[in-house]
Amino acid sequence: MNKQWFFDQFKLIFLFLTTTYHWLTTFWEKYQQLPPGKLIDLGGYKVHCYQKGLGDITVVFDHSLGGIEGYLLMNEIAKITKVFIYDRPGYGWSDSSPKRRSSKEIVNELNQLLEIADISPPYLLVGDSFGSYNVRLYAHNFPEKVCGIVLTDGLHEKAMLKLPLGVKLLKLLFFSGFIISIFGATLGLIRLLGNLKVFESIKPQLTKFNRRDLILVKQSFYRPKHWLTMAREIWNLEISASEVQKADNLGDIPLISIKAKTFFNPSIFRFFLPLKDVEKIRNTIHEELLKLSSNSSQTFANNSDHFVWIDEPNIIISAIEKLVNKLD
Repeated sequence: MNKQWFFDQFKLIFLFLTTTYHWLTTFWEKYQQLPPGKLIDLGGYKVHCYQKGLGDITVVFDHSLGGIEGYLLMNEIAKITKVFIYDRPGYGWSDSSPKRRSSKEIVNELNQLLEIADISPPYLLVGDSFGSYNVRLYAHNFPEKVCGIVLTDGLHEKAMLKLPLGVKLLKLLFFSGFIISIFGATLGLIRLLGNLKVFESIKPQLTKFNRRDLILVKQSFYRPKHWLTMAREIWNLEISASEVQKADNLGDIPLISIKAKTFFNPSIFRFFLPLKDVEKIRNTIHEELLKLSSNSSQTFANNSDHFVWIDEPNIIISAIEKLVNKLD
Protein backbone atom coordinates (compact mmCIF):
# COMPACT_ATOMS: atom_id res chain seq x y z
CA MET A 1 0.00 0.00 0.00
CA ASN A 2 1.40 3.37 -0.99
CA LYS A 3 1.10 6.80 0.52
CA GLN A 4 -1.54 7.84 -2.03
CA TRP A 5 -3.87 5.07 -0.83
CA PHE A 6 -3.59 6.27 2.77
CA PHE A 7 -4.15 9.85 1.65
CA ASP A 8 -7.29 8.88 -0.29
CA GLN A 9 -8.63 6.97 2.73
CA PHE A 10 -7.98 9.98 4.97
CA LYS A 11 -9.92 12.23 2.59
CA LEU A 12 -12.86 9.83 2.61
CA ILE A 13 -12.88 9.60 6.40
CA PHE A 14 -12.60 13.38 6.76
CA LEU A 15 -15.46 13.88 4.30
CA PHE A 16 -17.61 11.33 6.13
CA LEU A 17 -16.95 12.88 9.55
CA THR A 18 -17.58 16.48 8.47
CA THR A 19 -20.76 15.52 6.59
CA THR A 20 -22.06 13.49 9.54
CA TYR A 21 -21.19 16.32 11.93
CA HIS A 22 -23.01 18.80 9.70
CA TRP A 23 -26.25 16.84 9.45
CA LEU A 24 -26.30 15.91 13.15
CA THR A 25 -25.88 19.53 14.22
CA THR A 26 -28.42 20.68 11.62
CA PHE A 27 -30.91 18.17 13.02
CA TRP A 28 -30.18 19.39 16.55
CA GLU A 29 -30.70 23.04 15.58
CA LYS A 30 -33.95 22.30 13.82
CA TYR A 31 -35.54 20.65 16.80
CA GLN A 32 -33.87 22.49 19.68
CA GLN A 33 -33.67 26.11 18.57
CA LEU A 34 -36.89 27.83 17.63
CA PRO A 35 -36.94 30.96 15.47
CA PRO A 36 -36.91 34.11 17.62
CA GLY A 37 -39.76 35.64 15.61
CA LYS A 38 -42.61 34.19 13.62
CA LEU A 39 -43.01 32.54 10.24
CA ILE A 40 -45.53 34.06 7.83
CA ASP A 41 -46.82 32.25 4.75
CA LEU A 42 -46.53 34.33 1.59
CA GLY A 43 -48.27 31.81 -0.62
CA GLY A 44 -46.41 28.52 -0.55
CA TYR A 45 -43.26 29.62 1.27
CA LYS A 46 -42.76 31.01 4.77
CA VAL A 47 -40.74 34.08 5.70
CA HIS A 48 -39.32 34.72 9.15
CA CYS A 49 -39.77 38.15 10.74
CA TYR A 50 -38.94 39.52 14.15
CA GLN A 51 -39.87 42.77 15.91
CA LYS A 52 -38.73 44.41 19.10
CA GLY A 53 -39.01 47.72 20.94
CA LEU A 54 -41.68 50.38 21.22
CA GLY A 55 -42.39 53.56 19.31
CA ASP A 56 -44.62 55.22 16.74
CA ILE A 57 -41.93 54.88 14.06
CA THR A 58 -40.87 51.39 12.96
CA VAL A 59 -37.37 50.84 11.63
CA VAL A 60 -37.61 48.30 8.80
CA PHE A 61 -34.27 46.69 8.05
CA ASP A 62 -33.34 45.29 4.64
CA HIS A 63 -30.04 43.45 4.70
CA SER A 64 -27.04 43.32 2.41
CA LEU A 65 -26.55 40.63 -0.20
CA GLY A 66 -26.25 37.45 1.83
CA GLY A 67 -26.50 39.28 5.12
CA ILE A 68 -28.83 39.02 8.06
CA GLU A 69 -26.88 41.59 10.04
CA GLY A 70 -30.02 43.12 11.54
CA TYR A 71 -29.74 40.64 14.41
CA LEU A 72 -26.47 42.30 15.41
CA LEU A 73 -28.05 45.76 15.58
CA MET A 74 -31.56 44.98 16.74
CA ASN A 75 -31.11 45.41 20.48
CA GLU A 76 -29.54 48.86 20.10
CA ILE A 77 -32.18 50.04 17.62
CA ALA A 78 -34.94 48.77 19.94
CA LYS A 79 -33.70 51.22 22.60
CA ILE A 80 -34.65 54.05 20.22
CA THR A 81 -37.90 52.85 18.66
CA LYS A 82 -39.64 49.78 17.29
CA VAL A 83 -37.57 47.68 14.88
CA PHE A 84 -38.67 45.05 12.36
CA ILE A 85 -36.23 42.70 10.66
CA TYR A 86 -36.88 39.79 8.37
CA ASP A 87 -34.85 37.08 6.70
CA ARG A 88 -35.24 37.57 2.97
CA PRO A 89 -36.49 34.29 1.43
CA GLY A 90 -33.59 31.83 1.33
CA TYR A 91 -31.81 33.23 4.39
CA GLY A 92 -32.06 32.40 8.07
CA TRP A 93 -35.31 30.66 8.98
CA SER A 94 -37.10 31.75 5.79
CA ASP A 95 -37.92 29.27 3.05
CA SER A 96 -36.47 29.78 -0.39
CA SER A 97 -38.72 31.62 -2.81
CA PRO A 98 -39.61 30.30 -6.28
CA LYS A 99 -39.73 33.90 -7.51
CA ARG A 100 -36.88 35.80 -9.12
CA ARG A 101 -34.47 37.25 -6.55
CA SER A 102 -34.61 40.84 -7.74
CA SER A 103 -35.65 44.05 -6.01
CA LYS A 104 -39.13 44.15 -7.56
CA GLU A 105 -40.09 40.77 -6.12
CA ILE A 106 -38.31 41.46 -2.82
CA VAL A 107 -40.24 44.73 -2.35
CA ASN A 108 -43.56 43.03 -3.11
CA GLU A 109 -42.73 40.33 -0.56
CA LEU A 110 -41.73 42.90 2.05
CA ASN A 111 -44.93 44.91 1.66
CA GLN A 112 -47.03 41.76 1.86
CA LEU A 113 -45.10 40.65 4.93
CA LEU A 114 -45.57 43.99 6.73
CA GLU A 115 -49.31 43.94 6.06
CA ILE A 116 -49.83 40.36 7.23
CA ALA A 117 -47.64 40.94 10.30
CA ASP A 118 -49.76 44.04 11.06
CA ILE A 119 -46.77 46.40 11.25
CA SER A 120 -48.23 49.87 10.89
CA PRO A 121 -46.40 52.75 9.18
CA PRO A 122 -44.65 55.13 9.27
CA TYR A 123 -41.50 53.18 8.39
CA LEU A 124 -37.93 54.35 8.66
CA LEU A 125 -36.20 52.18 6.08
CA VAL A 126 -32.61 51.03 6.57
CA GLY A 127 -30.92 49.46 3.55
CA ASP A 128 -27.45 47.95 3.74
CA SER A 129 -25.55 47.62 0.43
CA PHE A 130 -27.91 45.64 -1.87
CA GLY A 131 -30.70 46.40 0.59
CA SER A 132 -30.42 50.04 -0.52
CA TYR A 133 -31.99 49.09 -3.86
CA ASN A 134 -34.90 47.44 -2.08
CA VAL A 135 -35.69 50.28 0.33
CA ARG A 136 -35.46 52.86 -2.45
CA LEU A 137 -37.93 50.95 -4.57
CA TYR A 138 -40.19 50.44 -1.57
CA ALA A 139 -40.16 54.19 -0.85
CA HIS A 140 -40.99 54.87 -4.50
CA ASN A 141 -43.89 52.38 -4.57
CA PHE A 142 -45.30 53.28 -1.14
CA PRO A 143 -44.20 56.87 -0.34
CA GLU A 144 -47.12 57.41 2.01
CA LYS A 145 -45.73 54.71 4.33
CA VAL A 146 -42.13 55.96 4.52
CA CYS A 147 -40.90 58.72 6.83
CA GLY A 148 -37.14 58.37 6.38
CA ILE A 149 -34.30 56.33 4.87
CA VAL A 150 -30.80 55.31 5.96
CA LEU A 151 -28.49 53.83 3.32
CA THR A 152 -25.33 52.06 4.46
CA ASP A 153 -22.67 52.07 1.74
CA GLY A 154 -25.51 51.75 -0.73
CA LEU A 155 -25.57 51.03 -4.45
CA HIS A 156 -26.69 53.17 -7.37
CA GLU A 157 -27.61 51.87 -10.78
CA LYS A 158 -25.93 54.68 -12.76
CA ALA A 159 -22.55 53.16 -11.94
CA MET A 160 -23.62 49.56 -11.40
CA LEU A 161 -25.02 49.22 -14.93
CA LYS A 162 -21.76 50.48 -16.47
CA LEU A 163 -19.17 48.41 -14.66
CA PRO A 164 -15.72 48.16 -16.30
CA LEU A 165 -14.57 44.70 -17.32
CA GLY A 166 -12.33 44.21 -14.28
CA VAL A 167 -15.20 44.84 -11.85
CA LYS A 168 -17.54 42.61 -13.87
CA LEU A 169 -14.97 39.85 -13.52
CA LEU A 170 -14.85 40.54 -9.77
CA LYS A 171 -18.62 40.10 -9.60
CA LEU A 172 -18.25 36.82 -11.49
CA LEU A 173 -15.60 35.76 -8.97
CA PHE A 174 -18.06 36.40 -6.14
CA PHE A 175 -20.76 34.44 -7.96
CA SER A 176 -18.39 31.48 -8.46
CA GLY A 177 -17.46 31.60 -4.78
CA PHE A 178 -21.12 31.43 -3.78
CA ILE A 179 -21.67 28.39 -6.02
CA ILE A 180 -18.66 26.61 -4.52
CA SER A 181 -19.91 27.49 -1.04
CA ILE A 182 -23.20 25.69 -1.73
CA PHE A 183 -21.22 22.46 -1.85
CA GLY A 184 -19.11 23.49 1.13
CA ALA A 185 -22.26 24.08 3.18
CA THR A 186 -23.80 20.80 2.00
CA LEU A 187 -20.73 18.90 3.16
CA GLY A 188 -20.60 20.74 6.48
CA LEU A 189 -17.26 22.42 5.82
CA ILE A 190 -18.57 25.93 6.35
CA ARG A 191 -20.18 24.90 9.63
CA LEU A 192 -16.86 23.44 10.71
CA LEU A 193 -15.07 26.69 9.84
CA GLY A 194 -17.72 28.65 11.70
CA ASN A 195 -17.41 26.54 14.83
CA LEU A 196 -13.64 26.96 14.66
CA LYS A 197 -14.30 30.74 14.67
CA VAL A 198 -12.66 31.32 11.32
CA PHE A 199 -15.23 34.07 10.60
CA GLU A 200 -14.03 35.92 13.70
CA SER A 201 -10.40 35.45 12.63
CA ILE A 202 -11.14 37.06 9.27
CA LYS A 203 -13.24 39.83 10.84
CA PRO A 204 -12.16 40.25 14.50
CA GLN A 205 -14.77 42.99 15.06
CA LEU A 206 -17.42 40.25 15.14
CA THR A 207 -16.26 39.28 18.63
CA LYS A 208 -17.69 42.50 20.11
CA PHE A 209 -21.26 41.41 19.41
CA ASN A 210 -23.54 39.42 21.68
CA ARG A 211 -22.64 35.74 21.26
CA ARG A 212 -26.25 34.60 20.83
CA ASP A 213 -26.93 37.20 18.13
CA LEU A 214 -23.73 36.26 16.33
CA ILE A 215 -24.71 32.59 16.36
CA LEU A 216 -28.05 33.49 14.74
CA VAL A 217 -26.18 35.20 11.91
CA LYS A 218 -23.52 32.53 11.45
CA GLN A 219 -25.98 29.65 11.36
CA SER A 220 -27.61 31.00 8.22
CA PHE A 221 -24.27 30.73 6.40
CA TYR A 222 -24.06 27.04 7.29
CA ARG A 223 -27.07 26.21 5.10
CA PRO A 224 -26.77 25.54 1.35
CA LYS A 225 -29.90 27.61 0.62
CA HIS A 226 -28.14 30.70 1.99
CA TRP A 227 -25.36 30.52 -0.63
CA LEU A 228 -27.81 29.56 -3.37
CA THR A 229 -29.83 32.68 -2.57
CA MET A 230 -26.70 34.82 -2.61
CA ALA A 231 -25.89 33.43 -6.05
CA ARG A 232 -29.44 34.13 -7.25
CA GLU A 233 -29.37 37.71 -5.94
CA ILE A 234 -26.00 38.61 -7.45
CA TRP A 235 -27.00 36.92 -10.73
CA ASN A 236 -30.04 39.24 -10.87
CA LEU A 237 -28.15 42.32 -9.67
CA GLU A 238 -28.36 44.06 -13.06
CA ILE A 239 -32.09 43.34 -13.23
CA SER A 240 -32.49 44.88 -9.77
CA ALA A 241 -30.50 47.92 -10.93
CA SER A 242 -32.83 48.33 -13.91
CA GLU A 243 -35.92 47.91 -11.74
CA VAL A 244 -34.81 50.61 -9.30
CA GLN A 245 -34.09 53.22 -11.99
CA LYS A 246 -37.58 54.65 -11.63
CA ALA A 247 -36.91 55.36 -7.93
CA ASP A 248 -34.64 58.30 -8.77
CA ASN A 249 -36.71 61.03 -7.10
CA LEU A 250 -37.86 60.42 -3.55
CA GLY A 251 -39.08 63.97 -3.01
CA ASP A 252 -38.15 65.43 0.35
CA ILE A 253 -38.01 62.18 2.35
CA PRO A 254 -35.23 62.60 4.95
CA LEU A 255 -32.32 60.46 3.76
CA ILE A 256 -28.94 59.78 5.34
CA SER A 257 -26.32 58.07 3.18
CA ILE A 258 -23.43 56.47 5.06
CA LYS A 259 -20.21 56.13 3.09
CA ALA A 260 -17.53 53.68 4.20
CA LYS A 261 -13.88 54.68 3.86
CA THR A 262 -13.23 51.90 1.35
CA PHE A 263 -14.86 48.82 -0.14
CA PHE A 264 -11.92 46.53 0.63
CA ASN A 265 -9.22 47.18 3.16
CA PRO A 266 -5.92 46.79 1.25
CA SER A 267 -4.03 43.58 1.91
CA ILE A 268 -1.48 41.32 0.24
CA PHE A 269 -4.31 38.91 -0.62
CA ARG A 270 -6.19 41.55 -2.62
CA PHE A 271 -3.38 42.96 -4.73
CA PHE A 272 -4.92 41.44 -7.89
CA LEU A 273 -8.33 43.06 -7.37
CA PRO A 274 -9.30 46.20 -9.37
CA LEU A 275 -9.42 48.34 -6.21
CA LYS A 276 -8.94 51.69 -7.99
CA ASP A 277 -11.86 50.97 -10.31
CA VAL A 278 -14.02 49.89 -7.39
CA GLU A 279 -13.30 53.09 -5.47
CA LYS A 280 -13.98 55.24 -8.53
CA ILE A 281 -17.36 53.51 -8.91
CA ARG A 282 -18.11 54.02 -5.21
CA ASN A 283 -17.45 57.76 -5.49
CA THR A 284 -19.92 58.00 -8.37
CA ILE A 285 -22.45 55.92 -6.46
CA HIS A 286 -22.36 58.14 -3.39
CA GLU A 287 -22.64 61.31 -5.48
CA GLU A 288 -25.80 59.92 -7.08
CA LEU A 289 -27.30 58.70 -3.79
CA LEU A 290 -27.28 62.26 -2.46
CA LYS A 291 -29.44 63.35 -5.42
CA LEU A 292 -32.28 60.97 -4.53
CA SER A 293 -33.93 63.35 -2.07
CA SER A 294 -33.99 67.11 -1.64
CA ASN A 295 -33.54 66.39 2.08
CA SER A 296 -30.43 64.20 1.98
CA SER A 297 -27.15 64.25 3.87
CA GLN A 298 -24.00 62.16 4.01
CA THR A 299 -22.20 60.60 6.97
CA PHE A 300 -18.73 59.07 6.77
CA ALA A 301 -17.67 55.80 8.38
CA ASN A 302 -13.96 56.58 8.41
CA ASN A 303 -12.88 53.35 10.09
CA SER A 304 -14.94 50.97 7.98
CA ASP A 305 -14.73 48.93 4.87
CA HIS A 306 -17.97 47.99 3.11
CA PHE A 307 -19.18 46.14 6.21
CA VAL A 308 -20.04 49.23 8.25
CA TRP A 309 -22.54 47.26 10.34
CA ILE A 310 -19.61 45.21 11.67
CA ASP A 311 -16.86 47.86 11.80
CA GLU A 312 -18.84 50.86 13.05
CA PRO A 313 -22.42 49.87 13.89
CA ASN A 314 -22.66 53.00 16.07
CA ILE A 315 -22.68 55.09 12.87
CA ILE A 316 -25.86 53.34 11.71
CA ILE A 317 -27.47 53.57 15.15
CA SER A 318 -26.67 57.29 15.34
CA ALA A 319 -28.18 57.92 11.89
CA ILE A 320 -31.37 56.12 12.90
CA GLU A 321 -31.57 58.02 16.18
CA LYS A 322 -30.99 61.34 14.39
CA LEU A 323 -33.90 60.74 12.02
CA VAL A 324 -36.23 59.42 14.72
CA ASN A 325 -35.58 62.51 16.87
CA LYS A 326 -36.08 64.75 13.85
CA LEU A 327 -39.37 63.06 12.91
CA ASP A 328 -40.89 62.80 16.39
